[in-house]
Amino acid sequence: MEKRHVTGVSGLDVSHHNRKPPVFGGIQLQANIDVSRSPDVCYRYWRDFSNLPSILKHVQSVAIKDQTHSHWMVDGPGDTTAEWDAELIEDIPKERISWRSSQQAQIDNAGSVQFASLDGGRRTRLKVALTYNPPLGPLGNFFGHLFGETPDQELADDLSHFKQVIERGN
Repeated sequence: MEKRHVTGVSGLDVSHHNRKPPVFGGIQLQANIDVSRSPDVCYRYWRDFSNLPSILKHVQSVAIKDQTHSHWMVDGPGDTTAEWDAELIEDIPKERISWRSSQQAQIDNAGSVQFASLDGGRRTRLKVALTYNPPLGPLGNFFGHLFGETPDQELADDLSHFKQVIERGN
């Protein structure tokens, strides 16, 4: 797999694919959590995308298409659902995973998860950065908050759940 450097989630190597970046503006989320497991253990768990519905509250399913493509189904505000195809654009074992949605995605999104070694590799600082454009733009974000959806808190809750699962060894 070709490795490309991605800083955060903006400007995701647009010249290589000669297409627009997956997200302009949008909502940007960032969260960190320290986990008492090695970067290798955290990376392997996260990289197996089939694990993600068990730790990410709104993810219904992730279907693996091949080594770099997957199909995501998620719960939205109220009783809505959304789905999209995602492309893995960077995969550096024990360090970083970055992705972006396809151009036909219902929710334009991109993100990265970094696995920083702490305490000589016995612990990991997980850094998650996400950017997305909600359906209906700012109006969709407003209605999401109206229905009690707070993306910052949900990301923090999901990372806390990841920490519990990975530290238990499940």
